[in-house]
Amino acid sequence: MTTIQQNLLNPNNQPLVIGELIIRQDEDGRYSLADLHKASGNLAKHKPSNFLRVEQIQELIKEIEQVSDMSLIENNHFSNMRSAVKVINGGNNRGTYAVKEIVYAYAMWISAKFHLIVIRAYDALVMQWKINDRQSISPEQQALLHEIVSRRSGGERKIFAEMWARHNRHFKIPRYAELLAIHFPEAVHYLETMEIKAKSEKQEVEALPYPQQVIQVAQQINNEYNGGHYHSWFVQVRDDGQLSAMPLLKGYYPINLAEFAKKFDGLLDFVYGNELLTTGRYLASK
Repeated sequence: MTTIQQNLLNPNNQPLVIGELIIRQDEDGRYSLADLHKASGNLAKHKPSNFLRVEQIQELIKEIEQVSDMSLIENNHFSNMRSAVKVINGGNNRGTYAVKEIVYAYAMWISAKFHLIVIRAYDALVMQWKINDRQSISPEQQALLHEIVSRRSGGERKIFAEMWARHNRHFKIPRYAELLAIHFPEAVHYLETMEIKAKSEKQEVEALPYPQQVIQVAQQINNEYNGGHYHSWFVQVRDDGQLSAMPLLKGYYPINLAEFAKKFDGLLDFVYGNELLTTGRYLASK
């Protein structure tokens, strides 16, 4: 959205205040340069008329209006209110009114100090709009927070869950998608600088008095389980005394062939001894 669109389409009921002076706005949201002149000290050399005669300011006004015109046409918006500066003659609100960029340029033309005062006042105003609006973060901002948590958790589910839980408690929200947009920069900093406590728990597990082979096999199973491909493993001691873990596909389970052969031989003896197999084959052929 262009500068003029922002001023025309988003007029607000929260005034811009410089010091103790409220800066008036016209019906389209532009700000009074006369009020800004008073707030700056009301020196004659700083009158808005002197400022608007500066060649660079004339070029700035043309550039703002040209860009705004192109944007309005591209988006099929047709309006007569496209001017960056508007003069009101007569009445209680007479004077020159300008959009935000011209206000910034005017403040900088007066002095660096006044420029900084105006910027901070406008930033405070925008911050108040966001607080009143209570708009949640955008999908793009949600994705950025999710990327930070995924990167810092390093694939560890416990760390991943712990980071989100602490984040939501900190901002007093049930889930991160409901974070207010005004708190987004703070949330980024909070997640990037969060001390990850779950790391020490992992180190304690690795320090438990188990043989290194057992820990390695347990880590292998944990990693493969987190990958979501397997749910069962066959762990055995090889002839060389080393442990190995083999993931099993769903429905496949290891068996003891020697024990299986014994049981199967007994089953065959029973089947043949009672002529069950012969009878079954006869019935199947009919």
